[in-house]
Amino acid sequence: MSRFSVVISGWPAVGKTTMASELAKEFRLVTYNGGDILKMLAHEKGYSSATSREDWWDTPEAKKFMAERKRDPSFDKQVDKRLEQILKKENAVITSYTLPWLVKDESIIKFWLKGSPKNRASRMANRDGITVKEAEKIVSLRDAENVKIYRNLYGFSFGEDLSVFDYALNTDRLSLDALIEVSKLIVRRQVGR
Repeated sequence: MSRFSVVISGWPAVGKTTMASELAKEFRLVTYNGGDILKMLAHEKGYSSATSREDWWDTPEAKKFMAERKRDPSFDKQVDKRLEQILKKENAVITSYTLPWLVKDESIIKFWLKGSPKNRASRMANRDGITVKEAEKIVSLRDAENVKIYRNLYGFSFGEDLSVFDYALNTDRLSLDALIEVSKLIVRRQVGR
């Protein structure tokens, strides 16, 4: 398989970005993140710090943007259209909540990462320098929002219908190093490298 891309989906704070980064390095692919494109759209709408802060999603400004996003589903559809265009033009690793359900292409390897809310909150707390209790609240809120947003927007059951994925990996059972190693092996075997 000469042309290929990888799309990684899963619950918030499950390790998608880390896995994407490592796969991109290993296979010399460009990485794209649905959240970063959504932040670019927020910035274009006048949310000033959207593209300058890693933890922007947890700020009051982001919460205001999320309220606007809920009222206007075109934000999510714009993100998905931009990511779909990227998949048509180049080999990439993309983290996205929605693309696995929206894009049907045999040259795309689709991963679902699952993990318990407890472990994801712990990962988020370490990553963002917040307490585990704060992270648990954020994880719970984001999980519920994702299910609702994507059911309303596209009609699929986020986190329930995994039939669109080629592989599902449980990040509670794999260390980060093992997750990276397994995902590299899967991609290598699938693309013949």
